[in-house]
Amino acid sequence: MSRRPFQAFLDEHRTPVLAYLRAMVGPSDADDVFQETFMAALKSYESLDGAHPRAWVMTIARNKAIDHHRSASRRAIPQGDDLPDVAAPGRPEPDPELWAAVGELPERQREAVGLRFAADLRYREIAGAMDTSEEAARRSVHEGLKKLRLTVSKEER
Repeated sequence: MSRRPFQAFLDEHRTPVLAYLRAMVGPSDADDVFQETFMAALKSYESLDGAHPRAWVMTIARNKAIDHHRSASRRAIPQGDDLPDVAAPGRPEPDPELWAAVGELPERQREAVGLRFAADLRYREIAGAMDTSEEAARRSVHEGLKKLRLTVSKEER
């Protein structure tokens, strides 16, 4: 099977993967996890069957986001330095308050909402990426949106 160049694959999926990772790990760590995602994708690009390339790369992104959270929980926190604890400024993103609210959702709902709206995946593809049923994927998106609506309506009061 003739495969198109990896650069074309990366260009096609760059925006949704990066948007999903910003929702999952935050804007300051998204670029690093994005690079890890596409390095892993490059290594196994030849094994891609071509049926669902976006779901395939989003599954890799999801796994890298999980790895990132696991390693962050094991990192030592420096003590006693006098430097201010501020993150580097992230790239501007559409409606940061909304994506911050997405980041506060429970993990499964956050993943499902990110895959649906940042990556523009169908529920069948979300189910594959999350290793769950299509109905469970729909339910996670629904519950996440319901919580977001409540959050947004409380902020507007």
